[in-house]
Amino acid sequence: MKKAIYILLITIVVLSCKNEVHVIDYAIISGKIEEGSSKQIIVSNSLSRKVLDTISVNVDGTFNDTIKLKKGYYNLKYGRGKVPMYLETGYNLNITANAKFLDSTLTITGNGSAENHFLKERKNKVKAFNGSENFYMLDEINFTQKLNEEKEIQNKLLASNKTISANFKSAQQRDIEYNHLSALANYENYHRYYAKEPDFNVSKEFLDPLKNVNYNHEEDYSSFKAYKVLVAKYYREKAKQLSDAENIPEDVARVQTYAAVASNTMKTDLLNSAIFGITITKDLNDYYNAFKTGATDQDQLKKVEDYYSKLKLIQVGEPSPKFEGYENFAGGTTSLDDLKGKYIYIDVWATWCGPCLAQIPALKEMEKAYHGKNIQFVSISVDKPKDYKKWKLMIKDKELGGVQLLADKNFDSEFIKDYVIKGIPKFILLDPEGKIVNTNAPRPSEEELKTLFDSLNI
Repeated sequence: MKKAIYILLITIVVLSCKNEVHVIDYAIISGKIEEGSSKQIIVSNSLSRKVLDTISVNVDGTFNDTIKLKKGYYNLKYGRGKVPMYLETGYNLNITANAKFLDSTLTITGNGSAENHFLKERKNKVKAFNGSENFYMLDEINFTQKLNEEKEIQNKLLASNKTISANFKSAQQRDIEYNHLSALANYENYHRYYAKEPDFNVSKEFLDPLKNVNYNHEEDYSSFKAYKVLVAKYYREKAKQLSDAENIPEDVARVQTYAAVASNTMKTDLLNSAIFGITITKDLNDYYNAFKTGATDQDQLKKVEDYYSKLKLIQVGEPSPKFEGYENFAGGTTSLDDLKGKYIYIDVWATWCGPCLAQIPALKEMEKAYHGKNIQFVSISVDKPKDYKKWKLMIKDKELGGVQLLADKNFDSEFIKDYVIKGIPKFILLDPEGKIVNTNAPRPSEEELKTLFDSLNI
């Protein structure tokens, strides 16, 4: 009897093992890179750019690794080259390429190669159709015709493919449509810019296709760039409507609008794009309260609370944070206390910053217009040590005026951190006693700056 029971138990265990389902939660990436010097391949999400994994590359260029992931679109970066890929759990891909000609020599085989071949073919078809033509230069009728032709080419390619999975094909259909709609949504502003027609407006029915879009598709938001652009634009427009209806600042209305989004994933991402807005808002308390009330992500809340506590210390009328011993292009060093006695208009910039350089002509004009008056123009560069010579050469070549200073630790300088500067150019106005007049002063190119100066009898 005991022996029979023992045999029965063994049988149950064996059967249980046979019925166990093993779920694969990873993809296998292997292959070889010829003529390369990098020792790793970096795998990152194509939308968030978040690094997912790092694959080690052997001396002979071979590599083999398993990567835990969710299905989606990724970039495999090797040296300066980048390979866009679609990955799913269960994929087993072999990649070979020459590092010097990564794009043209790339080959992909194995389970999942069909989907990735389609992506490459789709990209090449669109590129060949577009050529060097800028569709946004076209009038509305011709733009629509070209856009429809581009969409048809992609859909025909998709329909003719018999090797990709049904789920992937369905997702690609949506992505093609999102790219089409995104181009429609952007046409008005892009045409104004490229065709130099600032007063151009699309016809009333032009944007009708956008009315049928589902703006709450969480999976597509995490997968497709074009859909993400559409959603962001949609909620910015809703925020503008809220701002007009409720007579509240548009940046505050944007936070309130994002906070009301049903999908927590989408809400968190949209609010993430608004975090740095607290550093430049003119309505600090309202902005902070809107964020604190609507956000649910604890990391976001902690970051915003940290910014808020620092920004409260640099309100109008408060003594400005100080800098000491910054290198002066004219020779020696300069501290903020050395500049007291006049209003101080501070421009925080860098040689690599395009928008900063765009302000230089207007800044020089302002310096000329207010020369000899009760104001000093001070430019503080946040260039890194590697750009030191470039900083000195640019000041000389562009004949920059005012007091030209170099921050001691670029963006890690205490003065920069005290002002919570997260983007440049940044303009700050202080009074003759070194107290804050405006932490987000108008740019030199804006008429509001002259109005501000005049109101202070500068």
